[in-house]
Order: sequence, then C-alpha cells, then structure tokens
Amino acid sequence: MSILTQDKVIIAFKQLGSKLINPTDIVENEVNGALNSNAWFTLDNVKKSIASFAAMLNSQDIDTWFQAIKFSSSPKKIGLILAGNIPMVGFHDVLCVLATGNIALIKLSSSDDKLIKTVITELIKIEPAFADKIQYVERLKGFDAVIATGSNNSSRYFDFYFSKVPNIIRKNRNSVAVLSGTETEAELNRLGADIFDYFGLGCRNISKIYFPEGYNIANFYEGIESYQPIINHFKYNNNYDYNKSIYLVNAAKHFDNGFLLLKEDKNIASPLAVLFYEEYKSINEVENTLNEQAENIQCIVTQVPLRMKTFNFGESQHPKLWDYADNVNTVEFLNGLN
Repeated sequence: MSILTQDKVIIAFKQLGSKLINPTDIVENEVNGALNSNAWFTLDNVKKSIASFAAMLNSQDIDTWFQAIKFSSSPKKIGLILAGNIPMVGFHDVLCVLATGNIALIKLSSSDDKLIKTVITELIKIEPAFADKIQYVERLKGFDAVIATGSNNSSRYFDFYFSKVPNIIRKNRNSVAVLSGTETEAELNRLGADIFDYFGLGCRNISKIYFPEGYNIANFYEGIESYQPIINHFKYNNNYDYNKSIYLVNAAKHFDNGFLLLKEDKNIASPLAVLFYEEYKSINEVENTLNEQAENIQCIVTQVPLRMKTFNFGESQHPKLWDYADNVNTVEFLNGLN
C-alpha cells in the first residue's frame, strides 16, 4: 500500500470533483437503494447533492483551501457521527479529516448509509492509499477526537460521552432570509431554492424570513410559484396538511399558497412546509436580532448589505470548502490536535 501524502490527497480530491460532475454510475447504482431506505432522498435531491460536492471540489478552491491545511505526520483517529437529514450531508467532515492526514472512524446515519460509502469507494479507486484512512464503525471507540452532528437532545448525550476528548458537537441550527422589499420575481425564485431544496430538511434551508414592514406577501408567493410541484411528494404533503390543520383548528393567523404556510412567529426553527416570518422597521433592528440569535443560525441569505457573513439568493445549499458548519473551522480544529 502506498503512503498517502498531501499532494496525493489534493490530486485525488480534484479527480473526485471531476468524476462527480457526471455521476451517472454512482446515481444508477445507488439511488434505488437510497430511495428504498429514505423516501426523502429523491433522484433529484441525490443528483443535487452530488452536483453541489462536484462544484465544491473544483481545482481552484481545493488549492486555496489546502493553503491553510497542515498534513499530519502523526495521524489521529477522528470519530465522525454523521447526520442523515439530506443526502451526503456528512461528507464534508470526511473530507476535512482526510485533508489533514488523519483517520476517519465513520458512524454513518441509518438515513444515509449508502451514498457516502459509494462516493468514498470512488475516492479509494482514485487513490488506494485512502483505504488505510477510513473505517466504518457501528460504535465509536479508540478515538482521539470526535466530530458529532445531531439534534439538541442528542448533543447533550454527546457532550457527556465525549467530554474527555477534543470535540466538535453540533446542535440544531436553521437559516434565515432578509428581504428588502425590492426583490425581483427572478430573485425570489432563486430564494425558493434556499427554502425548498431537499424539502427544507437541511440546516442551510431557510426556515425564517424577515420582511420589511408592510411587505406584500403576494409578491413573495408569486416569486416562488414554480416550486408548487413539491406538494406532490407524499411526505412533504403530509407535513403541509398536518400543520395547516393545526393552524385552522387553533384559528392561528397564517398565509397559505397551497404548498407553503407562512406564520408570524419569533422563533427561527419552523415546522416542515412552514416558514416563520417577522416584519422589521430598520436594518439595524434586523442585525441586532440576528446577532442575538447567532448561536441558532447556520447561514443568512439576503441581498441586503449586512455587517455579517451572508449568502446570495440560491446559494445557501452550495457552500465552499471553507464554509464550515456552525462557523466552527473544522480544519483548524483538526490541525490543532497535532
């Protein structure tokens, strides 16, 4: 078995990115199995996720990313507890561990236990030396550090169980959008992707929107009308019907366009098929609110200039290699172990 070097990792990542641009074999071999085990993993969503990683693993961004990466001469075993809410969501953590020369002990989510393995198999075909750097486990043991992604409830267990080793423990987060009121229909349509990609199940999906005071909700609904077919997915439709019935029974004020409910609410995390909203009087007011909620926010989507990191409409589900979850630099964490 050849020795893995940083140069080999860089070359392999670039080749994987090129392969994922046309992932016909990967999709054909695995999508049926993924669909059978998780009805949320539609063919469109699987392709969308693979395309996102293909774009992430472009040659220029890989070269830029690796400028800040130290390749470990004494590899550590990094336990990875991966989420499974959207296809391949945990793959970035795997990339970070491999990029730093460490060993990935991977605890796959039962909701996403096929696609990531298939892509990793492709990576090992490109560079066989990765085989010594990847282990799939049912239970973590013998690890030097842990990166665990889960819910607010599971994070309490993770905090207790992994407290004696260096760790990154991720909890529930949601993303928000801020509108100025001057957006075009095309811009709102791009915002629709941030709301509806992966059925809204990702932490980078918009669950809360801030409208300027007096905003005409009809303009927003017109901009996202092209996403109406989402209601044809039975699990999404079930959530829509359930939440609609709750609001009707409780006589709760809400807006409804037939596939997305809008409800005024201070909370950031909304139920599936529901978007919470608030009105604001000034941008300063919004910025103060977002700063107060920073621990609960994954990303902010807007075209309004804010004094914080933001994403343009349609970009929330297309992060760069250096757009780390929860704004915790995973590579910096891994580099610091040596």
